[in-house]
Amino acid sequence: MATLIAFEDVSPAADAELLRKACHGWGTDEKSVISILGHRNAIQRKLIREAYQELYQEDLVKRLEHELSVYRWNLEPADRDAVLANVALRKENRDHRVIIELACTLSPEELFSVKRAYQCRYKRSLEEDIASHTSSDLRKASSSLLVGLVSIHRYQGDEVNLKLANSESSILRNAIEEKTFNHEEILRIHLKDDSADEYTTTLRTTIRCMSDPIKYFEKVIRNAIKRNGTNEDALTRVIVTHAEKDLKEIMEQYYKRNSVPLDQAVAKETSGHYKRFLLALLGKEN
Repeated sequence: MATLIAFEDVSPAADAELLRKACHGWGTDEKSVISILGHRNAIQRKLIREAYQELYQEDLVKRLEHELSVYRWNLEPADRDAVLANVALRKENRDHRVIIELACTLSPEELFSVKRAYQCRYKRSLEEDIASHTSSDLRKASSSLLVGLVSIHRYQGDEVNLKLANSESSILRNAIEEKTFNHEEILRIHLKDDSADEYTTTLRTTIRCMSDPIKYFEKVIRNAIKRNGTNEDALTRVIVTHAEKDLKEIMEQYYKRNSVPLDQAVAKETSGHYKRFLLALLGKEN
């Protein structure tokens, strides 16, 4: 279940006017921005963006990009996921978890929308970017696995590891689509190797995300909060992308695992407007 508390009977034009006032003048009134966008669902946010564009001939997303670290909340969900994927792939140490999360938790229709948004925004396919910048056989195998997860057409390679990745990604992709998470081949793939190379790590992360997404995302949040210095990228990613889906279940799992409410943990480890924004999405804004 969602945690977002979206107000009803609101006017997109009125919201656009309030956001215009909040974003101009001596700095941004982030409290006002959060009080509006932190309580609007995806459809309402889309109407606000359209009203803002019509009234002021300005892209609200671009306006917020320069004002708020959490501007991605105002993107279309598919466009937001495309941006998250691109940012993850452009990191020096590519964050495969983002690609895995998209491939394992989105429906085929949602994943198609993300790939379409990626192509539109970056003028190349998500599969091409995943497969690019590969040097070692392990990285090629890892990339091949990820491409297999996000694409019906499997990436063909000549190396043994590539063929293995193609075969196993097919098994995993079929399991995702058919929801057969107890498939004996999945268990075999997951348990057969104790190594910690890039390919095996990618494969294991895929299995964990696919078999129990709620436990997987609880652990992502737990690790983001527990380590020295909060991992804001991971924490924000999970909360923003799940606030309108299943964040309540993730919060319940967090409490079950840690005996501390997630909103209290977030409030303790964050501050200022960033804290206020996350709490709003958690449905716990004061």
